[in-house]
Amino acid sequence: MIRTLIAVTLLAASAAHAAPVTERNIALADAQKLASDAVAQCQAKGWNVAVSVVDRAGNLKAFARADNAGPHTIEASRAKAFTSASAKAPTQAMMENAQKNPGAANLTDIPGFLLLGGGVPLKAGNEVIGAIGIGGAPGGHLDEQCALAAIDANAALFK
Repeated sequence: MIRTLIAVTLLAASAAHAAPVTERNIALADAQKLASDAVAQCQAKGWNVAVSVVDRAGNLKAFARADNAGPHTIEASRAKAFTSASAKAPTQAMMENAQKNPGAANLTDIPGFLLLGGGVPLKAGNEVIGAIGIGGAPGGHLDEQCALAAIDANAALFK
């Protein structure tokens, strides 16, 4: 009984001193620019893709779709971006890890996760502020190439 009372007292005392959390996030204008540029990066290689940019919580912030991109690319791009933002890791690396490590294979059971290449976290310094997901190139590794090229071309946005 005394232990419980002490624990409750300590919890109440620490909650009284809690401060609001400040988090960095990708801005709408930057997300829109990144999505458009990523479509252009892929189109330059002849690939019609869909691009989703999500905020740090995995919520859709911007979307762009090339003419003639398949209908499946819409949800694939969003799911890749969500997965990357949620795990704070590139989906290509996550897919490869799940294929090699039986303990990670169940990541595919997490609702909304898509372990295919093409999702890349967006960072300001070391902090993940969102993610980009691309679907529609002839391979997830090529989706990732377009995402990385768009991020590199817009590196000034993330400083």
